[in-house]
Amino acid sequence: MLPGFTFSRDMQPPESFADSSLDPPLRGILHRPDTPMGDGLVLTHGAGSNSRSPLLVAVAEAFAGAGFAVLRCDLPFRQHRPFGPPGPADAGRDREGLRQAVDFLRKTAPGRVFLGGHSYGGRQASMLASEEPDLAEGLLLLSYPLHPPRQPEQLRTQHFPKLQTRALFVHGTRDPFGSMEEMKSALKLIPKKTLLLPVENAGHDLGFKGRSRREELPAVVLAAFRDLFDELSAG
Repeated sequence: MLPGFTFSRDMQPPESFADSSLDPPLRGILHRPDTPMGDGLVLTHGAGSNSRSPLLVAVAEAFAGAGFAVLRCDLPFRQHRPFGPPGPADAGRDREGLRQAVDFLRKTAPGRVFLGGHSYGGRQASMLASEEPDLAEGLLLLSYPLHPPRQPEQLRTQHFPKLQTRALFVHGTRDPFGSMEEMKSALKLIPKKTLLLPVENAGHDLGFKGRSRREELPAVVLAAFRDLFDELSAG
């Protein structure tokens, strides 16, 4: 156990933890793999969710099964209030919370550490990586919110030309936050290598809405992730 962290004794892996001594505090769920391969992944949620979202749980379990230590973390805005979206003033503090999460996971995973999230969480992860290019070895961005629905002129790509981190984008072909053609065009702004994984007939939730589950999706995401980043490791 790491100093300053308290793990829930009534939860076997994954383990619930919180550290209120940090600013912002860190809170989430840690998946320890049965057979660690040394790498780690920080995952966070979208504007209307939290670290217990079914999509994050499914992806975390797939990666932990492949040997990754995975940390699902609640962003600071969600720790502050259990419901409702973040406000404009929350973004900077949310990025600092993600940096704290990466720092924590590096104490658990001795290899590469990757950073990612769904929608708003993925956007903040990519913005943080553009500000701190050495923070993480790669990004996993689920349903990147390219623009607000029906407002394609309000692109959220200002930081893309500064992004020096490889990234896997997983995007539904029916996502109102950006069409596949819009995504392909936007990714040309990123100087580092990217991979766009389309999820057919899926919306912004990637097929994880309510009790609905695309059971095959986590394995497909893991395979695409390995294609992109095992090449990086070999090189």
